[in-house]
Amino acid sequence: MASLTGCGTGILLNDFGNWAAPLALGLFFGTLDLGRYPKLGWAGPWVRGTLGAGAQKVRCVRFASRFAESLELGRRVTFNRGVPAKVITVANQKGGVGKTTTAVNLAACLAAVGRRVLFLDLDPQANATSGLGIEKLAGASAYRPLLGDGALADKIQPTAFERLEIIPSEVDMCGAEIELSRLENHLHRLRQVLEPLRAGDSRELIMIDCPPSLGILTLNAFAAADYLLVPLQCEYYALEGVAMINRLLTQLRDSGANPNLELLGVLMTMFDGRTNLAHQVVNEVRQHFGPVVFETVIPRTTRLAEAPSFGKPIIYYDKYSTGAAAYEVLTQEVVARLKL
Repeated sequence: MASLTGCGTGILLNDFGNWAAPLALGLFFGTLDLGRYPKLGWAGPWVRGTLGAGAQKVRCVRFASRFAESLELGRRVTFNRGVPAKVITVANQKGGVGKTTTAVNLAACLAAVGRRVLFLDLDPQANATSGLGIEKLAGASAYRPLLGDGALADKIQPTAFERLEIIPSEVDMCGAEIELSRLENHLHRLRQVLEPLRAGDSRELIMIDCPPSLGILTLNAFAAADYLLVPLQCEYYALEGVAMINRLLTQLRDSGANPNLELLGVLMTMFDGRTNLAHQVVNEVRQHFGPVVFETVIPRTTRLAEAPSFGKPIIYYDKYSTGAAAYEVLTQEVVARLKL
């Protein structure tokens, strides 16, 4: 019995007197049993001629395509257009607050839940690069593309983790702070070279790890980002740093350097529940910043500190640890805020 089969949309052909509408709508993804429809009006000979006398199954896409051509539809219409990748910058000018740990583990968790992620390491220390098991090699970083020499896409490397790619860093990135300041439009160099990667449909998220400073590289990451995530250590000195970043965020918006930059959230890290200080800092940050602070708090654990030495994110190093659980919960919050 000749038939057309497809993936099903819930619109199937029934014994309608007027078969043209269900045929046009249903055959794209529906099912047509020719044995049940011996009378197909003017299209009957054409349908059987298309299938052939002995045909059993033909892909509905092929049939629908020919049906559309018979109706003289002049051009194809694309219903699902590519959505630009979202760029998240993870930054704090204070070192030792869990910035790179957060960037690496959040990127790995997002990839683990099915998002296609590109990780861009802008920190000349290249800790994120080694934390993802990638060797630091001269010439492998974004340094030359930022100066206008080559495409950033040529620097992409796969990692050992599914759906996670990386543009690594290395010591040459130290020179970028000086070189970029001499170039025209120096605050938007990263945005320009990232644009082809954002426009493609091969990845959904681009995660940027910044140096622990507010230099040219970090400002480029701010200007290129859609969202800013600020890790904040549970200590009072860290409060001063986040206030400065908040002022800088306002300046970037008001100056037009990146009017669409949003604060994705403030993440409390290195939380030690045994101390009163940690609880006090968390409470004060929540009172000051309100709902922008993530509900998830990242604990200070030995396993989180060990994982980078093995070149693995925590969910691959010890997936049952408290650190892995914390970043998995954080990932759900981030996905909800980004509406992915």
